[in-house]
Amino acid sequence: MTIAIGDNIPEANLMVMGANGPEGVSTADLFGGKKVLMFAVPGAFTPGCSMTHLPGYVANADKIKAAGVDTIVCLSVNDAFVMGAWGQAQNAEEIVMLADGNGELTGKLGLELDGSGFGLGTRSQRYAMIVDNGSVTHLNVEEGPGIDVSSAEAMMALL
Repeated sequence: MTIAIGDNIPEANLMVMGANGPEGVSTADLFGGKKVLMFAVPGAFTPGCSMTHLPGYVANADKIKAAGVDTIVCLSVNDAFVMGAWGQAQNAEEIVMLADGNGELTGKLGLELDGSGFGLGTRSQRYAMIVDNGSVTHLNVEEGPGIDVSSAEAMMALL
């Protein structure tokens, strides 16, 4: 079952790349008491994600935060090393590059994508959500391969 507006983000343990290597972060710490705009991509360094999706959030990070968002999160079913390197390559200093390496949160959200036909295994669907103090207030899941409803511009219109 896919998470819906009004639902709370489930408990999950994820990873981010810290100064000394991968560090754990819980969804409770990430979403509790904050307004978070989280977007998810099928894979770091993939063409659409690297040329359009993440760059839109990097370019608009200041505007998004000025509109009341405390944290911008980019989630992918990749490891913390890949997410850290991708964030550096994309100058994503204002964005939390969140590694859901085992797909734990992605599975609990019901937003898995079967990428096995492309050699990717189970990944995340492309989506974006606004979460206020752990509760989902907006959820935009892409129906096809494009980047429309989950783009930075589309989500900014909801803030």
